[in-house]
Amino acid sequence: MKVHLIDGTYELFRAFYGAPSAVVRDREVGASRGLLRGFGALLRSGAVTHAGVAFDHVIESFRNDLFPGYKTGEGIDPALYGQFELAERVSAALGLAVWPMVEVEADDALATAAARLAAEPTVEQVIVATPDKDLCQVVSGTRVITWDRMRDRTFDEAGVQARLGVAPASVPDLLALVGDTADGIPGLPRWGARSAAAVLAHYVHLEAIPRTGSWDVAVRGQAALQASLAAGWDDALLYRRLATLVTDARIDASLEAVQWRGPDRAALAAICDELAVAAPL
Repeated sequence: MKVHLIDGTYELFRAFYGAPSAVVRDREVGASRGLLRGFGALLRSGAVTHAGVAFDHVIESFRNDLFPGYKTGEGIDPALYGQFELAERVSAALGLAVWPMVEVEADDALATAAARLAAEPTVEQVIVATPDKDLCQVVSGTRVITWDRMRDRTFDEAGVQARLGVAPASVPDLLALVGDTADGIPGLPRWGARSAAAVLAHYVHLEAIPRTGSWDVAVRGQAALQASLAAGWDDALLYRRLATLVTDARIDASLEAVQWRGPDRAALAAICDELAVAAPL
């Protein structure tokens, strides 16, 4: 069997900025309608037998306590923020396992579920539906892959290497060096994607990169990069911790929990009435 793990926060944001606005009973629900249609189409395809969807119930997490510059909910359109809880109910009504995260993030729930379900002998493949490069760190061979639903592109371990220039195990180290603007991780001065990938493709992790002496890989501006790493060593370790997904989130990611048994008809009827749309299933 194959298990689908869906980045619900990404899907909600995509629907908000891609689907038409809709106001029902003085409330904006356009993104939730888009989510209902999108998830309904996926479930109707017949390809999904086991699935879970993770949401950031709130944007802030334990990472905000580690680094004040980490992403927050500030600046999110209130019309989008107001649909967070509604999106969770839409997903639950469709019969999906729903993980609304508070202390950790949706990405952490996906990483946790991927690790647990990939260990199940009856699971052929875990498909993490997200275009987010952060989740590339959970990819393992062809057993755990990521899937960009919008572009219909999948990334196994070889695909991650081609996309980012590093193996999945080095993704947090890469983000520590180059930064991740979406998450508020600044990275280190002078380090770019190409130089970081070249160095990590050889050394794999930050600790193995020599901070003095010559490198065994030819990279332009080695002296400046080396000086930047030495000066920002503590920052780099912090940024890597921010970029590293946890795999022990407190969620029920058992095979039984993610088995799709069809929609909750009563809940689906109620949510469709709330959104003023027809049921997609």
